[in-house]
Amino acid sequence: METVVSGIRPTGNLHLGNYFGAVKGFLQMQNEYNCFFFIADWHSLTTHPHPDNIRNSVKTILAEYLACGIDPQKSAIYLQSDVKEILELYLYLNMNAYLGELERVTSFKEKARKQPDNVNAGLLTYPTLMAADILIHNADKVP
Repeated sequence: METVVSGIRPTGNLHLGNYFGAVKGFLQMQNEYNCFFFIADWHSLTTHPHPDNIRNSVKTILAEYLACGIDPQKSAIYLQSDVKEILELYLYLNMNAYLGELERVTSFKEKARKQPDNVNAGLLTYPTLMAADILIHNADKVP
């Protein structure tokens, strides 16, 4: 069975965009694939959230994943920061990522242009963290 991995940043409640853009697909995929759905708390750190907001949003997203119908009997649901191997792989990937390549990432350039006061290393290395999330599970699909 192919493996699927996907996550949502805990930046507040799920909204219709999350539901129709991701969660609705998760509900179908959990019946067809080996699924890993996570709450991307490390990804949310690029926006400098308050720790209490992250903790509260993690609980909210978990409850909403379950309320939408993601079944923990069919799919793994986890908090990104609970899997320490992701952070280790992220470090190794960063050690092999070149600054010029990271600076050419379209989403980085766009966010740096829109938020010039919030251009941090986490934003720059966001793609390597995404790669670690995917590679740790040897995922076949990343919706």
